[in-house]
Amino acid sequence: MGTKVLTMLQPLWQGFPPVDPLAVSGSVSYSLAPRYESVRGARQFTRETLCRWELEEIFDGVALVVSELVTNALRHAVPAGDSGACERPHDGGALPARLHLMRWSSRLVCAVRDSSDASPEAEEADGSAESGRGLYLVDSFSDGWGWHPLAGTPHGKIVWAQFRLP
Repeated sequence: MGTKVLTMLQPLWQGFPPVDPLAVSGSVSYSLAPRYESVRGARQFTRETLCRWELEEIFDGVALVVSELVTNALRHAVPAGDSGACERPHDGGALPARLHLMRWSSRLVCAVRDSSDASPEAEEADGSAESGRGLYLVDSFSDGWGWHPLAGTPHGKIVWAQFRLP
């Protein structure tokens, strides 16, 4: 992996469990349009990437986590656009939301960057609620998750989840 790619990924590693950056064997990213249809695109991108990395057997759990992280970014952080977009005020300086998949020798990390400064918090959802369980699912299906402010920018954060590789 080239020095340029390692430098570009450095802000994403802040807050991750310690890993040798030279152990990164693959890194890809996917830009998320401010529409809920982007969740489907993120899942497809994840499927294609995991197939390329010969990790198809972990797709179901990873896809569920990616769906939750992307949905949260779109719901809470992405500025409004056209129809089907999130109902958030537009901040002209906001970075677009982005999904990053990084493969290390022993783990896979899914990270979603968004322009919100708000920390992700698990909500108390009652039995009839249609939402509010996303971070509980992320916690249940991944081997750990966390978040940190995006380094080098006035606003934004990275929410990540990791998976041990078989």
